[in-house]
Amino acid sequence: MEYIRITSIEDPLFGQMHQLMGRIFPQEEVLEFSLWKEPLEDPGIRVFVAVNKGEVVGATEYRYYADKGIAMTDFTIIGQEGLGIGRFLFKQRAADLAQLAAAGNTQMLGMFAEIYDPYRAEQHGFGGIPPMNPFVRREVLSHLGYMRLDFPYVHPSWQNDGEAVSELDLCFMPTDDSLASIPAALVADFLAGYYAVLPNKPQAWHQMVDRLREQDQVQLLPL
Repeated sequence: MEYIRITSIEDPLFGQMHQLMGRIFPQEEVLEFSLWKEPLEDPGIRVFVAVNKGEVVGATEYRYYADKGIAMTDFTIIGQEGLGIGRFLFKQRAADLAQLAAAGNTQMLGMFAEIYDPYRAEQHGFGGIPPMNPFVRREVLSHLGYMRLDFPYVHPSWQNDGEAVSELDLCFMPTDDSLASIPAALVADFLAGYYAVLPNKPQAWHQMVDRLREQDQVQLLPL
């Protein structure tokens, strides 16, 4: 299996990846094809596909914020079961992030991820791929060390229609397993920067960020 970075919508592998995203994720979670042009060309956004015998069978997008010492996993897609795609993507991503941290002479505090709450998102079939089932994904991410941030989370729809999506939890995987909380200002600043690309954010999102800015710490709870 190969781990290949995509930097252009003209790359045929991107076409395969976008089709896979549309098959796996709900419509409101998938950015329209042409709108990927700038993100793919952004050196800070890293989009990789797992390619097996010329076919895109998995993908992951993530970014590293050297100024904050944090990373964000935008998504991980497993397109087929029985190939070890999840483990492959995790190991390759971790190695890449370690190189980025070393290059920036920083230590990584941890990594954010939005994780579906299976009790609110169980209606999603996720392309009929068993490893993408929200119950399975949540348990796997818990095993990896992700913790749920203790506040009601909403995020703007990627369709940029101003709708609030509330079927996910914002989670954090700390590098230090003994960490019980992280600064609320760090969470608020991260979310403000991460969603700056979407101008039509719902009022619920703004209220959520304002509440975070009034807090000191956000507790890390088990998934």
